Amino acid sequence: MADVKMVATRESYGNALVELGKKNPNVVVLDADLAGATKTSTFKKEFPDRHIDCGIAEANMTGIAAGLSTCGKIPFVSSFAMFAAGRNFEQVRNSIGYPHLNVKIGATHAGITVGEDGASHQCLEDVALMRTIPGMTVIVPSDDIEAKAAVMAAAETEGPFYMRFGRAAVPVINDRPDYKVEVGKAVVVKDGTDMVIFANGVCVAEALGAAEKLAADGINAAVVNVHTVKPIDQDTILEFAKKTNKVFTVEEHSVIGGLGDAVADVLMGKVCCKFKKIGVQDRFGEVGKLPYLRKAVGLTKENILATAKKAVSLK
Repeated sequence: MADVKMVATRESYGNALVELGKKNPNVVVLDADLAGATKTSTFKKEFPDRHIDCGIAEANMTGIAAGLSTCGKIPFVSSFAMFAAGRNFEQVRNSIGYPHLNVKIGATHAGITVGEDGASHQCLEDVALMRTIPGMTVIVPSDDIEAKAAVMAAAETEGPFYMRFGRAAVPVINDRPDYKVEVGKAVVVKDGTDMVIFANGVCVAEALGAAEKLAADGINAAVVNVHTVKPIDQDTILEFAKKTNKVFTVEEHSVIGGLGDAVADVLMGKVCCKFKKIGVQDRFGEVGKLPYLRKAVGLTKENILATAKKAVSLK
């Protein structure tokens, strides 16, 4: 993949905030002593008076952001997903979700691809946590282009908004600079009739790789990027489930409470089909390099391919 552009979506987050800050003077950014890692330092250099470093105090940061939102500001709170969604859950629920305030959460370093930081920092539960908060929009961008578009969509969408970004560089699969994220609308990356793979985040590229391999074996797999986990695109999910009768979900998240469960909720009682969730099973992560970790939890195109082939052979 030497000719494929690779960008970490946390970099995209920082760059998009600068672009947004130039357009909207009400945008303010808060961080919890991690600006260099979350890349909000990019915004800080451009707008030092609109960047607030709250120190290692995520709950306090959330309260400040809630207050700023009531004064006409559009605050983006930033930290690692483990802290932004995990440590911070009660404050997000009660200070942002309950009063339905216009606060945006940029959670970086999510998932297994945090790598060497290990299990304590590999947040595999954040989407599940954020999905449970009434009125919370949850988006998991697949690449640089989509991550930037998600930040713009967050600013234009009234109410609580959670965005999940990664530490590692990932392939850029959306090549249109004018690409826009339509909240609640999935993107059909590849059409197909034999099966459908619903994926988001870093797993979209892996799903596309698996679909290419399946095509070589005469299996026409659709790949649908479900970047918005909440509100989810029920129409597209039902359409492809009915058309293919074989449904797979792939996510860099626990199979409990994430994309797979969100898709299952849509299908329940409406479509009878073969269904398989591919993601991190009921386990924590571990320290390791990315190739090892992806293989350890089954998030490789090879595992997606093997699982899909097995499903096709079932009658």
